[in-house]
Amino acid sequence: MSRWDGIDEFVATAEAESFSRAARRLGLSTSGVSRAVATLEERLQTRLLYRTTRRVSLTDAGRAFLARARRLIAERDEALASVGEDDSDPRGLLRMTCSTAYGERFVVPAVNRFMLSHPKLALEIDLDDAVRDIVSEGFDLAIRFGRLTDSRLIAKRLASRTRRLCAAPSYLTRAGAPRSIADLAGHACILGAADTWPFRDGEREIAFKPQGRWRCNSGQAVLDAALLGLGVCQLPNFYVDAAIGDGRLVPLLEANRPADEGVWAVYPHLRLLPAKVRLLVEHLEEALSGEG
Repeated sequence: MSRWDGIDEFVATAEAESFSRAARRLGLSTSGVSRAVATLEERLQTRLLYRTTRRVSLTDAGRAFLARARRLIAERDEALASVGEDDSDPRGLLRMTCSTAYGERFVVPAVNRFMLSHPKLALEIDLDDAVRDIVSEGFDLAIRFGRLTDSRLIAKRLASRTRRLCAAPSYLTRAGAPRSIADLAGHACILGAADTWPFRDGEREIAFKPQGRWRCNSGQAVLDAALLGLGVCQLPNFYVDAAIGDGRLVPLLEANRPADEGVWAVYPHLRLLPAKVRLLVEHLEEALSGEG
């Protein structure tokens, strides 16, 4: 018995939520698919699926195993397809994730240009501001910011972004401009997803905890509130540079601007990095290097 036995059947059944639909997809008999999954469960000594007369659904163990099984199948199929192929011509499914705003503004347009050059490649992009576990969820690639600590992952720096503190002239007319980081305690701060705002004082890094009556986890929403004069905000420069340039926002405490934050391509440790990931990372490095 091969250690692969049952994995294709399990993934197809989990995705179709039915043994019969999975059987049609695989070109097998329903009883054969059901038996293969049962044998896999016996080998793993774990129940992967709940079975009812109408449908099947994943157990917690099955949900965790599904992401790994998908990756195993994808890497197997890519390895088989790559024999005798030019690795500059990637194929198969590439799954990636990125934060929503940066993804929509920079990553997706760059990936779309990459896809035009690689018609045999299929793509699935998940835009989500949550930090996804790309290993357990079966992603090939993620775009992340700041310091990275997961030892299961490899990171390659693609670009950097700057965070700027600013406010609308109407707010500053009412409240005055902060002259120091400490002055921010007396100002209305427009709060985003972060609990602290980073600054620098010479070589020293400072984390300031802003307080305010307005909070939203959308950078665009924070920008809109700042433009209306509701308070002071700190946002990545791609949100605010245009508004600063035309005077709708005023930069503040520029001498205390934090160090640039890294933009990273992150992917799981693999003995052989798939060509589709390597080529896309190279493309993103070139495409994003001038973006902030």
